[in-house]
This record gives sequence, structure tokens and C-alpha cells, in this order.
Amino acid sequence: MASEEAIQTSLVQNLGLQRHVNCLTDDNRTTRRRALDSLRKETVDKKLEPAVLQGVFVEILKPVLKSFSDPVEKCRELAIQLVDAFLSTVPDPPETLPYILPTLVQRLGQKDITEPSEELRLMLVETLTRIIDLTGQELAVYLDDLVKILQRTIVDPFPDVKKESCRCAAKVAVKIPQHFHMQSESLVKPLLVTISHQHSKVRVAAIKAIHTCIQHGNNKNVEDVVSHLAQRLFDDSASVRMAVTELSGGWLLDLPDRYSFHHKLIPLLLSSVSDDVPEITDRAMQLWREVGNKYQQENEDELKDKIDFTYSKIAHFPEGEERPNLGCRTLIFRNLSKILPACLRELGDWVVSTRVKAASLLYTLLLNSEDYTTMHMEPLLAGLYKACADEEKQVRNKVIKSAELVGCFVEPEIYCQLILPALERQPGANILMVLAAIVRDCRQEHIRTHLQAVCHTLALPDVCRAEEPQYQHQLLSCVQAILTVSQQETAPYSLQLFTVLVSTMALCRDGAVMEQVQTTLQQLADVQALSGVQQLYTSHTQQVLQMLQPSHAHWTTLSPERIIFDTLLLQAGPVVGDLLPEIVPIMETNVHPDKDHELRLKFFTLLSKLLINAEKTVNASGQFGEFALGVVQRMILVNCVWQAGRTAGAIRTIAVSSLWALLKSGLLSVQQANTIIDDMLTQLVTLLDDDVQSTRLITCRVLNHLLNLCGTTFHPDRLNKVYPELLKRLDDNSDEIRVAVAKTFSTFFPCIGDDYDRTLYKAHLEFMFKGLLVHLDDTDERIQENMLGVLKQAARIHPSLMQQEITAVKHKHRTPKYCDQLLQHIQALPNDTQDS
Repeated sequence: MASEEAIQTSLVQNLGLQRHVNCLTDDNRTTRRRALDSLRKETVDKKLEPAVLQGVFVEILKPVLKSFSDPVEKCRELAIQLVDAFLSTVPDPPETLPYILPTLVQRLGQKDITEPSEELRLMLVETLTRIIDLTGQELAVYLDDLVKILQRTIVDPFPDVKKESCRCAAKVAVKIPQHFHMQSESLVKPLLVTISHQHSKVRVAAIKAIHTCIQHGNNKNVEDVVSHLAQRLFDDSASVRMAVTELSGGWLLDLPDRYSFHHKLIPLLLSSVSDDVPEITDRAMQLWREVGNKYQQENEDELKDKIDFTYSKIAHFPEGEERPNLGCRTLIFRNLSKILPACLRELGDWVVSTRVKAASLLYTLLLNSEDYTTMHMEPLLAGLYKACADEEKQVRNKVIKSAELVGCFVEPEIYCQLILPALERQPGANILMVLAAIVRDCRQEHIRTHLQAVCHTLALPDVCRAEEPQYQHQLLSCVQAILTVSQQETAPYSLQLFTVLVSTMALCRDGAVMEQVQTTLQQLADVQALSGVQQLYTSHTQQVLQMLQPSHAHWTTLSPERIIFDTLLLQAGPVVGDLLPEIVPIMETNVHPDKDHELRLKFFTLLSKLLINAEKTVNASGQFGEFALGVVQRMILVNCVWQAGRTAGAIRTIAVSSLWALLKSGLLSVQQANTIIDDMLTQLVTLLDDDVQSTRLITCRVLNHLLNLCGTTFHPDRLNKVYPELLKRLDDNSDEIRVAVAKTFSTFFPCIGDDYDRTLYKAHLEFMFKGLLVHLDDTDERIQENMLGVLKQAARIHPSLMQQEITAVKHKHRTPKYCDQLLQHIQALPNDTQDS
């Protein structure tokens, strides 16, 4: 040893380096800097023999290392560069480690930053990297020093130092794995701090370092890093997400203790399968296939039967998807019970991106799980229900795709036993959304035996009678899915599906939902090869009415049954005429005066609509005449009785409107009218004096139709009962009513037949003529012209009396021309009329 030191000293002296070495301690900074420059020029730059350089390096190393602490930055820089140059050139760098590493610890491994220059700290870390590259197992002795340095430099404020330190840590792990195993935990914590750095390249470097350090270190640290790695899956940088993908795939392939962490690592890799960047997705799929293949090879004996008898394709596999290999499917089967609960829990996270990622992962898990999904249906469905209620559309769409996979892989017997009771207990749009998606991807032969249960549940009152548009949309989606999958096999359950559609139509308030109802009705008719939707109403209206009938006595305005009844009759068309025995009693019950005012208004509105279009509804079969008398007596007239209040007035209006529609449609015969004419006139005369203007107007029109219907069969006493009330209405404050009264009088006089004794009833005629002549001088020209026409008709009844009355009042009229025209008309009457 003494001889080696003598030789090294001799080399330094012979090369003239001693003076430069001595100058390293000079007080002048320039002298120190020149000494460092000279040492490099005289040694490394001259490319001396490696053995010579080795001896010189050992001799000058200590004084040069002291320059690492020089107060002048340039001197420290030159010293670092000189050492780095020697390390790259000498044949035996490990010989110098006992001196260099303690110096690096002193400069980099202290609690506080010793080297103030960021660039010099980077150079020092790069020197450390070079040392690691140039040495081998010799590093094991200095592992504590290396770890101490890296613990500080990995969290260095300078990003480039962080990156280089991460690379350095990975190299240490690879160089001495058997020794590094005991110290790897010491680097995990600083690496986890750096993994969230703002620079993406730093994050990538940290992830790669974690990958290598745990791969060659203590695998127990996987538990500590998984949550941090999962956060990086949401990183904005694609390179960071790719690094996580490579890490998770690498660990699943090569981590020594990987079987213990399958349930932790599989979600990391499969989450990348749905990444937005195609390169990441492709790489994740490639790694997943490799993982599956390796697992299959490692467990070949155990999986031998499945390998021999499992085909690459199965019937009814999701279109556009590649079936995972047996190893992948087995991995998911054995770990799904550990992965699925966490995935479902993440579906309820408050962060949208987390929910989206969890929904995507769920789809991939179910695609790999296939029929193993059956064992996890209860928690899976609960998670799907919750996620389908998510406000984020992207989450809902991905979850619906997962539900479709359930329909593809799980037998209907399983999910029907879970979904249908849940729907009965607490109907919700989210449950219907899941059911629709499952049925949509189910095979026809599988769902066949369960169609009755599904259709029965959908048709339950609590399920099909909801008013929320989203719920209705999902309910219709279920029906459409059933029709699409089962086609003509739905015919035995057409009534249940029709009930769902009619109920939804009645309760919907959304245009888009209404369009969907019409489309689905047509689809229901098409799968049964019916001529059209109208044939559905013909087939099922009576059965729906029978379902509604038991509760009709307890209906209120807001009762869904009442609204469905209303819609059904308005949409059913001609079949209504065949079902009057079921329909009329229901309506009669609900327009009884004891019922709520609003309820009666609704039913009278329905009745009016049906009567206006009677030939296509209530009288399509010509049978309404049998019920007309009862409708007038027990439904209309009883509601024309005066009661106080605005609502009661509205009921009188709508009731008399129904009577007008009935008479206008010609549904009441003369014989029927004559049997109830007294009751009708009693109410109509009262209504002529009603407070509501529209009631008075419609009553005038009803009298007009009634007079026209009965004609000369009207008994004179009844005519004498009507005309005084009509005369009163000629003084009404509404000109429209006065015109209507004038038209009614035009119908009134032709009803006076031969049985009307002109002599006996002369006083009546005289009073009537006087009252009409007053309005011949009305300020409204329309009234004057109408009255002129009425009086010309009246003159035929008793011309002389009319002439007498005209003469008596002519001089009082402001416009006597109408009196003159009337007198001329009387003179022109035939002699036989004048004689009468």
C-alpha cells in the first residue's frame, strides 16, 4: 500500500500537478479556478493512459473533493466536472467511492440544502448516476448513503434534480436488487410526494421510479402507492397516464408477489382500457392480454379442462367486442368480489370524472366476467340503480352499456327475481332504465318464459301511472325493448303493454314522450300484424274499462284512473259506441251533484267532446239512442239546477253545453224529447236567467234546437211558457244573446200549429207582438233586421192583430220604414192567411 501511494505521488510530481493541487487551497478565487482548469488540461484532456489516470485521480481526489465546498460557484462547478471526467475515464471507479460518496452525502444528503446552486445540485446527481452506471455490487456497501442522498434529492425544489434523482433511484434498484429490497421503503414516501408535481415529466419520472423500486424492492409498498397511482389515471397528461398503464401492466406481469395484489392492480390497468387516447387504450389492451396469457400458462394444470373445452366465440357476445382470453376471464372471476364493491362505491363519488372512470371500469369488468356476473347481481343492480340516477349523462350512458352486458350474460330468471320486486316496492326511472337496458340485450329464447312476469309488473298501477317525464320515457323504453326482442311472442301480453301505453299517454305532459307513446303503440300493432293502432283500441278498450270500473265511485279530479278513462275514450274511436253499457254508468256516477265540482267539470268536458263527434264515438254503432234519455235526465238536467258559486255556474254552463252538443248531433229523438220536455223546459227557462252570459247564450241555442226538433208537437201551453223568458232576453246586455234569441223566435213561430187557438190565446199573441215590435226600433241594426224577419213570421199567426199593433206604435218609432215593410208584408199575405 505504501509503495502504491509513493507511485501515485511520484506521478503527480512528474506530471507537474503538485503545484496545481497546492493552489486549490489558495485564498484567491482566480488561482483556485485556474488550478482546477490546469488539472483537467494536464490529465483528462491529454488522454493519458488509463492506469496513469487511475493513479493520478486517486492522488488528487481528496483536494479536489474539498473544492466541492468552495465558496465560489465556478470553482465548485469545475471540481464537479473534473471528478465526473475522471470517473468516465479511469478503469476502476469503485476505488474512489469511499471518498466521493461521503462528499456527495455532505453536499446533497443533509436536512437543509447545502448546495445553493440548482445547476450544481443537478450536476452532483448526474455524477451519482454515473457512479451507479460504472459500478456493480460494490454499491451495496454504500446503499445507506445512496438512500440518504436520494431521499433529499427526489423532493428537491429543482424539477430537473427530481427527474434525475428518480432515474438514479431506479438504477440503484436494478443494480443491487437483493440489497435494495431492505431499503426500498425509504424511497417510496419521497416518490409519492413527487408524483403529484406540477410538471408532467417529473410525474412520469416518479411513476417509473416507483415501478422499478417496488418491482425490485419490497412488494408490500404496493398497498401504499395504489391510491396515488389511481389519482394519476385522471391526469391531464397522456404521458402520465401511459406511465401508470405501463406500471400496472408491468407489475401484473412481473411483480414477484403479484398474486397478492391482483385485486389492486387489475383496476388500474383496466381503467386505461377506456382512456380517451387510442394509444393508451391499445397498450392497455395489449398488456391485459399478455397478463391473461401468462396467468393461463402459470395455471395451465388447474385450467386444463377449460382450455380444452372453451371456444373463442360464444353465442350472443356483445357486438363489436373481442372476447377476453381465458386467463383474463379467470383473473376477473377470482378477484371480482374484491374489485366490484370498490368500483360500485366510486360510482357515487362527488367528483364527476371519478364516476365516469368507475362506470367505464365496470363495463370492462363485466365484459371479462361474463356469466360469473350472476354471483354478484344483488350489489351490482343496487349500484346500477344508483348510477342510472346520476345527473351526468356520460355516467348514465356507460352504466346503461354495463346493464346491457348483464342482459347478455345473466339468465332472466336471476335478474327478474331481483328487479321486478324492487320495481314493485319503489318504482323509479333508474330501475326502469336498468331493466330496459338488460331486456334490450337479452336473447328472445331466454326472456320468453319471463315475459308474463315482466309485462305484469310494468302494468301494475303503481308502476305505470307516473307523471314524471323521465320516468315515463324509461317505462316506454322497457316496452320498446320487450317488443324489439320478443316480437310476435308479445301477443299474449298485448293487454298489459297496451295498458302501460294508454296510462302513459294519459298522464304525460311532454311532447317527446307523447311521440314515443304513439311510436310504441304502432310498434305493438305491427308485431301482432294488426291493421293499425285503432285495432288495439278495439281489442283492449273494454278490458281496460273493466280494470278501471271497480274504483270509479271514488275518483277525484287528480285520480290517474279518471285521467286514463278520459284519454281512453277520446282515443278509442268507434269502439266507444259498443261499450256504452260500461261507460255511461261510470260517467253518471261521477257527474252526480254530490260529487266534487271540479270532477263534474272534467266529465262534462269529456261528454261534450264525445257528443260533438258522436258518429265516430258514442254513436258509431247507432246505439246511443238507448242511453240518450238517461244521459239527459240523470246527467245533464240534474246539474242544471241553480247553486251559488262560480264553480257551480261553470258546471251549469258545461252541462247545458253537453245538451246542446247532444241535440246538435241529432242523438235525441222527438219521442224521447216529448217524454222529458217538461223537465227540460223547467231547467232551460231557469237557465235563461242565469248569471253567466255563456250559459244564457247556450241555453238560447238549446231552445232553438229543441223547438226545431219538436216542431208543431210542442203543446201551446209549453210555448206560452217559453216566450216570456225569451222576450226578457231581448233586453240582455249582450248583443250576441239578443241575436240568438231573435233566431230562436224564428224557430218558435213555426212551432205554432193548428192546435194553437188564436182566439183563446189572443192575449198571449198580443203581448208577444208588442214585445217584439219594441225591438224593431232597436239601436243595433242587426237586431232590427232580425226582428223584422221574426215579425214577418209572427204575422202569419194573426195578421190582423199584428197590423193593429203596428199601427198603434208606428208613430213612436224612430225608423218607421221597418213598420212600413212589415205592413206591406201583411198586405201581401194570401187571403186564407189573413182570414185565419
